[in-house]
Amino acid sequence: MKQDHLRSLLSQVAQGHMSIDDAVLKLRATPTAELGYATLDMHRELRQGIGEVIYGAGKTPDQIVGIVNAMLASGQSSILITRLSPEAAHHVHKSLPNPDSLPFDYDPLSRIGSVGAIPVPDGRGTIVIATGGTSDMPVAEEAAKTAEFLGNNVTRLYDVGVAGLHRLLSHQHTILSAHVIIAIAGMEGALASVIAGLADCPVIAVPTSVGYGAAFGGLAPLLAMLNSCASGVSVVNIDNGFGAAYQASMINHVK
Repeated sequence: MKQDHLRSLLSQVAQGHMSIDDAVLKLRATPTAELGYATLDMHRELRQGIGEVIYGAGKTPDQIVGIVNAMLASGQSSILITRLSPEAAHHVHKSLPNPDSLPFDYDPLSRIGSVGAIPVPDGRGTIVIATGGTSDMPVAEEAAKTAEFLGNNVTRLYDVGVAGLHRLLSHQHTILSAHVIIAIAGMEGALASVIAGLADCPVIAVPTSVGYGAAFGGLAPLLAMLNSCASGVSVVNIDNGFGAAYQASMINHVK
């Protein structure tokens, strides 16, 4: 249930067009939707301002379609799907109730899919997303696509890692004007500390699984970021571009 739907419900009660008992019944009937393989939280957008997001990995294409259709039926007009395979994306698109009129977008690099229109940005400032290398782009694009879906302006700074520090320093104006920065890096994960030493805003560090054997699939940059000597750095899980973007969006929407 959206906030505008709740306001409409309360307005109908206030104007005498709906009884209190009928309003209570509507509110009680919609908190969850049981699909057998999933229990959807239909009041999440009402509580948090953002509806449920579908994690596509591990779900069959038919399960994803069932969840999408249940969300649409409940009034959720925009749906984000993360870790969506190309095959599942094709199945979702062709299975939409109105595939010709309902917008659907899929990015194979980030494996992000979205149903419905992307909102007009309404965050307070810009979220800057920086990567150590080009190989970090799948995680970075997951963050970028998520942040844009959540109503944020996004600036991308790709391949500006510490192996060539001048690449990052040439973007100091962008860094200093950011409201939140997401620093994404594998290998030794030093990018987050360097950026946090330059910026005056929160920095969210994302370790990636990019790197040779001693990087241990992202564990080395994770520990490096957790041990950052720069202030203002928070760290999310390995390859978790979605989690970083969600947190950055919350910061960017604080009034």
